[in-house]
Amino acid sequence: MTVQRDVVVKQLAEIQAQADEEGLIPAYNVLVNMLPVTFWNTFTKRMMDAVPAEKREKLEAELVNCALECGYNTGYGIITSDEFKSVVEPMITEGAKDVLRGAYAVFTAWGWAKSGIVQIKEGERMVVRAPDYYEADIASGYKSGFMIRGVSSAFFDLAYGKPYPDGLKTFVCVQTAGIEVGDPFGEFVVTR
Repeated sequence: MTVQRDVVVKQLAEIQAQADEEGLIPAYNVLVNMLPVTFWNTFTKRMMDAVPAEKREKLEAELVNCALECGYNTGYGIITSDEFKSVVEPMITEGAKDVLRGAYAVFTAWGWAKSGIVQIKEGERMVVRAPDYYEADIASGYKSGFMIRGVSSAFFDLAYGKPYPDGLKTFVCVQTAGIEVGDPFGEFVVTR
């Protein structure tokens, strides 16, 4: 048996998480918050609109890097958490591939992106598709899936890079399709 994505999403989505007095939610060995997607999308769009065209690429790289660093540390917390061990680990039969499948199920359960792996070549390449993700609602006119790009790189770093915390930035992710530019889904390709 390999990771059954729908089962994992259902079980993890049912976990009740309560915020502490500071609004942080201790779950999956990390602290998360519940700020609305529109907050982050508005923040991102305003920054992208304000930056001069010649600096847009640099800002995009920084937004991806923020998600990469967050995704790397949060991803490590997720895959080493009691929740992951109890729900996902019993289904793991294909090593790192299944850990990645489980990580994307958590990604979906948390509402970050309805995403899944459509192709994987161990340690070399991964293709992720998402029919919905944070930045899909930004009316940008350009591919702006910065968060899922960074997190996809981070997850692949955790699976195939050096052991945590030394594997960060082993892989990079490019967005090849985007809902925000009229495609039916977002597509994200991770390589070295």
